[in-house]
Amino acid sequence: MADTRQKAVALETPSPGGASGGRSDGIFSGVPYMADTTEARQQKRSKIVMTVVWLVFLSGPVGDMWSGDHSTAGTAGAAVGFAAFLGCYLVLIFRHTTRPLPAHTVYALLGALFGLAFTLGLLLGDAWLVLYVYIAVALGAALPPDRARWGLATCLLALAALGTDFGAHPRWGVWSSLIVPSVLGCVALMSARKTIRTMRELREARAVVAQLAANEERLRLARDLHDLLGHSLSLITLKSELTGRMLPEHPQKAAEQVADIERVSRQALVDVREAIGGYRRPTLAVELAGARTALDTAGIDAELPHRPPPVRLAPEQEGVLAWALREAVTNVVRHSGATRCTVTLQAQDRGADGARLLRLTVTDDGKGPSGAAEGNGLSGLRERLAQADGTLSTSAGLDGGFTLRATVPSVP
Repeated sequence: MADTRQKAVALETPSPGGASGGRSDGIFSGVPYMADTTEARQQKRSKIVMTVVWLVFLSGPVGDMWSGDHSTAGTAGAAVGFAAFLGCYLVLIFRHTTRPLPAHTVYALLGALFGLAFTLGLLLGDAWLVLYVYIAVALGAALPPDRARWGLATCLLALAALGTDFGAHPRWGVWSSLIVPSVLGCVALMSARKTIRTMRELREARAVVAQLAANEERLRLARDLHDLLGHSLSLITLKSELTGRMLPEHPQKAAEQVADIERVSRQALVDVREAIGGYRRPTLAVELAGARTALDTAGIDAELPHRPPPVRLAPEQEGVLAWALREAVTNVVRHSGATRCTVTLQAQDRGADGARLLRLTVTDDGKGPSGAAEGNGLSGLRERLAQADGTLSTSAGLDGGFTLRATVPSVP
């Protein structure tokens, strides 16, 4: 139960737009942002690398500045405008998508991008029209889908106007080649935001499910403790009070009550031990999930079922098969040096009695058997399986590695 609560806490993620967000006016309500509070460092580095690579397409304006075709004042103005444009763009792509800015700041930055792109494109020529592609990307990253589409339409109209000298000298090839990158850039960012929103909702749903599971486990534990100990403890209390009143005058009857108290307390102790044994008994479903996590964490490609097959097993049989899975996966992670592990659960007919068997097979592509005697883990597991009418076998894999097979009978 404690593990379940820890998983629930680990899966909880704060909603965006909290203390650092600028969404109190509701303009950006429901907008999924590009970054998440749980974003890993590796994802952040990938984001930086992709953005830097994308900035390579600004080589056109940079080359135009250093071409010598403009006056000194023109080149200086172009450099200042270019730096301002790049700064506004990076603020929207990095700062806003990580910690949301107020709505008025976002629109001010977008307006500055439009103004700078229009001025630079009008005064300096065709090489600067590529700035509108970056405006389209910023629109997709910063605005809700409906407003991003209107912004994209405005961006394309401005691009068309500049690319054709406002209709005086049409140069369709200059600006038409930028339409597709602009549309694709905006749509790609909107799709990425939608994907991130779906992932966030999935994490929140998993957190809710984990919390509900923890609450259900607490309720089950409370019910079991009440059923196991409520009656016994009440009976012990009553008999103890009765014994105290009998002691001075009826010592023999008091002794009988003490014997009853001992019997009731011993039975309560047996019930508690049985209940604890049930709590501690592993299940195949839980161990399959744990095995997947352990193998993924160790960097081992895992191929295993998401749930056990629909075969009825007694609690003892399921528990020992779950222990076998845990022991096998632990050995793969710690000792095998494997890069791949396959886990299968197959139901098989045992024979004329009609009973079925459930066979667990764990195979890896690691170093294989060492040739030494069987370790304590496998020896203990073999004994557990024998007590549950099961069997254990180990061998080298067909292509190297190690294979463990554990089999238990099902309930008739």
